[in-house]
This record gives sequence, C-alpha cells and structure tokens, in this order.
Amino acid sequence: MKRMGIDYGAKKIGLAITDDSGVMAFPYKVVPNNADFLRYIESLVKERGIKEIVIGHSIDNKGESNSIHKAVESLITDLTLSLGIPIHLEPEQYSTQQAVKIQGKNAHTDASAASIILDSFITKNKKS
Repeated sequence: MKRMGIDYGAKKIGLAITDDSGVMAFPYKVVPNNADFLRYIESLVKERGIKEIVIGHSIDNKGESNSIHKAVESLITDLTLSLGIPIHLEPEQYSTQQAVKIQGKNAHTDASAASIILDSFITKNKKS
C-alpha cells in the first residue's frame, strides 16, 4: 500500500512517498505552504495511488502539541473530507535535526524529514 509522509511547516512542507509496497520511504519534494497546497496534495494522492497519509505530530519538549499543531489538525480535517483515506499522526520531534545530521541542511531537508516521519510510522506498524 503506497503511503505519503508530510512534514508540515509554516513556510515549507516536506513530502515523502513510499515504494508501491509501502515499506520503503523516500524523500519526494518540498513545496511552499500556500493556498495551492491542499489541491496539490489531492492531485498527488490520486496521481500516485496513495492509500494512506502520515503527518508529523508537532509536539514541544514536554510532549504537548505546539503552535503548528492547530494547522495540522485543520489539514487532517480537509484531507479526510476531500480524500477519504486513512490519515495518521506520527511524533516528529527532531525529524528535521535528524535529516540535517544525515545529509546537511539543503533544499531537500524537509522532504528528508518527511521520509524519517514516514519510516518511523512504517517501522512501528510492521506486521510481524
């Protein structure tokens, strides 16, 4: 089952997509967080045959939702209504820092962070 990972940010949004089997996550693209974002995601999901979305759950150092989480909740509602596919939250603490540590900071950092979030979800939910 093909999946998409989203690292949601106020200015940029990192995207990752799995292989067709849904077990290997790959950085896909970084897109601006603007009025066209939702339409872009909707078309990408349909075009790529994505069946499940994993969005980074933005939490603070105390484990509580931070300021960006309200926007993520709104995104989840919009995507659920428009796509009707399962959408999951996955803790994303330090995913961007992990991506920077692996590859250095560059134009693809947010997509790499989305890949880390998606991979974490896949690993936690593997059926043994």
